[in-house]
Amino acid sequence: MAHRPLPPGSQAWRRIVVKVGTSTLTAGTDALNPPRMLDLVRQLAALRASGLDVVLVSSGAQQAGRERLGFPQESKTIPFKQMLAAVGQGRIMHLWEQYFELYDVIVAQVLLTRQDVEDRHRYLTVRDTFEGLLQHGIVPIVNENDAVATDEIKVGENDSLSAMVANVIEADLLVLLTDTDGLYTADPHVDADAHLLECVEHIDAGVYGLATGSRSGLGTGGMYTKIVAAEMAMRSGTSVVIASGNRENALAGALERTVPATWFPARITPDEGRKRWMLAQAHTAGSVWVDDGACQAVVHGGKSLLPVGIVEVQGTFERGALVSVRDSSGREVARGLGNYDSADLRRILGQRSCDIADILGFDYGPEFLHRDKMVLL
Repeated sequence: MAHRPLPPGSQAWRRIVVKVGTSTLTAGTDALNPPRMLDLVRQLAALRASGLDVVLVSSGAQQAGRERLGFPQESKTIPFKQMLAAVGQGRIMHLWEQYFELYDVIVAQVLLTRQDVEDRHRYLTVRDTFEGLLQHGIVPIVNENDAVATDEIKVGENDSLSAMVANVIEADLLVLLTDTDGLYTADPHVDADAHLLECVEHIDAGVYGLATGSRSGLGTGGMYTKIVAAEMAMRSGTSVVIASGNRENALAGALERTVPATWFPARITPDEGRKRWMLAQAHTAGSVWVDDGACQAVVHGGKSLLPVGIVEVQGTFERGALVSVRDSSGREVARGLGNYDSADLRRILGQRSCDIADILGFDYGPEFLHRDKMVLL
């Protein structure tokens, strides 16, 4: 563990996931707090206006359901919780949409389960959905699909869900807003000598030993699940900060490091992590041979690989698979993650990108390998 803070201005953030817990949305009460939600929207809108891509992971659906149903008698059964989520999700999404509309920001609801991230086909669909929304300036608002999720497919809590989302969209930073300033050496409510850890560079058993459960009883997580989420995010190249959502300008203050918080800095960027993974693979799912012009553009021009420059496809592979790029002599010059599966690629190889949709009836973009999803050898 390291207790020193990160140097101010050490990172220019590009894409941020913000997770807000139930205790923050309710300001510690048993009902959603409109002023608190509106203030968070103001801060998120300001981040977006500054040029950042922003995704909000919002808890609070079950609590919103309780409030809407007049706080019915509690039950620990799964159907009861699913009922609360089904009623409350529409309610909380309606509020978010109203508040963001005050800042002329369009939002979109994205409900996920673990299967949506772990299944390769669903993962690619989710990734494309997020990319489409962010490219159009829309703020995705994410929650677990509690109304239909079962134990087998549930993530279980939104801290881990937010880390999964950060991985999918390759976020630079994950902000976990909660009811405490961060990770302490002991419970500050019972230990006067407890002090805040400003920076944790390595997560080990000692760090987990400092965690406590949810104090408010409103959410499903606690500090332990936030550390789990931080470890997940750091492995994929996303830095994490835990801060109190109860402080004024909490989000901006956390990013500017003007409010107390605990930082978990990633050692690599998401782009570096992806490229290291591609280089580390002993085998690829298939290969494409390219003409001299395409090889020159990819290797020396930093360009994406378009179907028009591909002359041969070898192997059978799915969309999103790792594929080798070979020059006319057969030498592997690059590898990347394919935008099309082998069957579709064979139909469009040698064709202009503007004709892809006419040939296939759809398209996933003009390139087979985007330069950001490719590494040179």
